[in-house]
Amino acid sequence: MKVLQGIRVLDFGRFIAGPFCSALLADYGAEVIRIDRVGGGEDRFIVPVTEHGEGALFLQVNRNKRSMTLDLDSPEGRDIVRKLVVDADVVIANMPPRTLKSLGLDYESLCSIKPDIILVASNAFGSSEAVRDRVGFDGVGQALSGAVHIAGTPDQPQKSMVPVVDFATAFSCAFGTMLALYERQRSGKGQEVSASLLCTGLNMASGALIEEALLGLDRAAILNRASSYAPSDIFKARDGWFITQVIGRPMFKRWTQLMGRTELFDDPRFADDKLRGENGEFLSGVMSAWCKNLSQAEAVAQLEQARIPAGPVNSPRQVLQDETIKAANLIHWMDYPGAPKKVPIFATPVSLSRTPPEIHTRPPLTGEHTDEILAGIGLDAQAVADLRLRNLI
Repeated sequence: MKVLQGIRVLDFGRFIAGPFCSALLADYGAEVIRIDRVGGGEDRFIVPVTEHGEGALFLQVNRNKRSMTLDLDSPEGRDIVRKLVVDADVVIANMPPRTLKSLGLDYESLCSIKPDIILVASNAFGSSEAVRDRVGFDGVGQALSGAVHIAGTPDQPQKSMVPVVDFATAFSCAFGTMLALYERQRSGKGQEVSASLLCTGLNMASGALIEEALLGLDRAAILNRASSYAPSDIFKARDGWFITQVIGRPMFKRWTQLMGRTELFDDPRFADDKLRGENGEFLSGVMSAWCKNLSQAEAVAQLEQARIPAGPVNSPRQVLQDETIKAANLIHWMDYPGAPKKVPIFATPVSLSRTPPEIHTRPPLTGEHTDEILAGIGLDAQAVADLRLRNLI
């Protein structure tokens, strides 16, 4: 039996923070219905990769779900939502509070239908009245948190090109959902689970922010070097790039031995992590000279043999060919209508030994399951046909 078998989730989420939260719940057995706009939501078509236009991230964050289309602005659409909520345990909607209320998806409205419902509602900036209805994406959370400032160079800030804040917010929401479900078993009551991109971003950047609050160093960006330990950088080998991070005196000793520079171990400039970070440019230079005539594979192998964390800087193509990733068995290849090849869907990041997650169904086409979902709440074929004729589904 799956961990969340019997739990029903209505997913009104868009982009990543909402949909990936519900995907994680679905991986563990929850029944998830994605409520799409008629014609498909805009998040479905970002970075299109299929002949129908489905986007790359959409495929990753919408596995294991069914999809129905619904006009939420119509009285009939609102009535269908109410019928679906009656049998639901969780509603997920990553929207500003004002939008939730206008759609009848705010906690108060949902509670009037199902008193023990759990609403999972993340947004950009949090629940404070001054900011709660502002909109924002992952990059805004990264930038406001300080993370973008300390990446790149002083002349060119650099955000992460993968949506780290969005995905981390989705994990937080999934964690919050599990807490609310657990607490409901004792109290019999639902509650609202909230999260924000800004709060997630601030937590992820907290080390730099606490350092600034206490020491006031006003750090500038230093490309890929770390500020508080070294050598930690991205280095160029003969045929490619790799990363390594040396932290702590025992590891630094092994590094000096590997470099053939054992005198650096007793050099007062490198006596601790803080000093090594301050002199990181010199240490990166030593390592760059060491690896410039080695192949990427040779450099990484020697570092790993010395028990120093290291890895190649893979392109997306190299990721899909990487032997370590293949050996880890972390990619689930699935057929998808209109896709030119099998789609790689990446494994649930957390597993359980006795009740593991499972990616068992491909992401749904727009409204693929509308008829069967409506039949499940008592609408007959004629009623469904009438709704479709009026473009309400």
